[in-house]
Amino acid sequence: MNYPILHLSSIVKRPLVDRAGDRIGRVEDLIVRVGERPYPPVVGAVVRIGGRDLFVPIAKIADFEGGQVRFEGERVDLRRFERRPGELLLAKDLLARHLINLVGRRLISANEIELAKVNGEWEVVGVDPSGRPVLRRMLPGQLGNRIRPGSLVDWASIEPFVSHVPSARLRIPYRTLARLHPHEIADIVEAASHDEGEEIIEAVKADRELEADVFEELDVEHQVEFLRSRSNFETAWLLARMASDDVADLVMELDQERRLPVLNLLPDSQQRKVRSLLSYNPETAGGLMSPDFLALREHSTVADALAAIRKSTTPLEALQVIFTLDDAGSGAGSVPVLSLIRANPNEPLSSLAGANLVHVHADWDLQAVVRKMSDFNLTIAPVMDEEHNQILGVVTVDDVLELLLPSGWRRDAGMTAAE
Repeated sequence: MNYPILHLSSIVKRPLVDRAGDRIGRVEDLIVRVGERPYPPVVGAVVRIGGRDLFVPIAKIADFEGGQVRFEGERVDLRRFERRPGELLLAKDLLARHLINLVGRRLISANEIELAKVNGEWEVVGVDPSGRPVLRRMLPGQLGNRIRPGSLVDWASIEPFVSHVPSARLRIPYRTLARLHPHEIADIVEAASHDEGEEIIEAVKADRELEADVFEELDVEHQVEFLRSRSNFETAWLLARMASDDVADLVMELDQERRLPVLNLLPDSQQRKVRSLLSYNPETAGGLMSPDFLALREHSTVADALAAIRKSTTPLEALQVIFTLDDAGSGAGSVPVLSLIRANPNEPLSSLAGANLVHVHADWDLQAVVRKMSDFNLTIAPVMDEEHNQILGVVTVDDVLELLLPSGWRRDAGMTAAE
């Protein structure tokens, strides 16, 4: 950036002087208008004069220099300051608060807000999340001024939380969060305060599928936290868009008096799947598996399989493998999707499937499942009944990894910590 940087902290609480240099008040804050441009313009200042907070438009401020703010108008409007829609106060609303860094995919703390005069107009150009601004303010005079800014985060890559500023009539736009992966949004929610997390969840409600995906990525504590304020109907409405195995896990974490009412409000097909999953020990393959997978008769062709994949609503992680069934409907083999892409469209699935269907059983514990998947390099393991007649569900490698990693591993690794 080629423009000189001015720290917000060097302006706030500084004297407001007239043309003769006489003090007439004190600068309490700077006002910016957000949402219209990548870099919010400064539209004015809140000044304290005679015990009243007044608005001074930026056009009546000559410049910010020498530790003073010079007033260039003939007189000050004595009406009290009132925030207008779309306006934020830099010190009150943003300084020392959390912001979302969309490039870094994490929270940052606005320890300093940086301004620059661009084409004759003051704009917010960045945020310093480092500890240097705090040190600068602690040291006196020129000694503090020697502390240079840390690594600045460009404002164009930042989204502020505004749930604590209801009068601003602003909210995080859905299109902003839609640029992130659901697990990145979940990471930010987990690192944020409750109110900040609620603001993010409220923003993604514009896309019900994204909302469900984010909830699936949240840890159990946060899932329960954000469901407490929802009615049973609202909770079931959200759970209906989640994978059945995730729903089964989450239902058991709800307060006991809510479990059955929420379960009864789920769609019939999903309710049957969830009730079936709840009959298994959660620490076994049966409790871990998803009932959603794609299986076709082994005499079906590659073209049939590809057409079925296009129409399927099965989660993508479970569509990496297609299972084949014999004439009796029993599991016979499996075919990786990549093999389908390489094969002749008229080739039967039986010619691509292995001779034996490598599988696990519903009562196997996690370690037994991991050993089987590791030994045979499986990303998806079918769960068979004891008679080997039916595929009950599938265990995917991402579900296994989630259980193998220690609880709170993202926070322990610093992945969800605020800068």
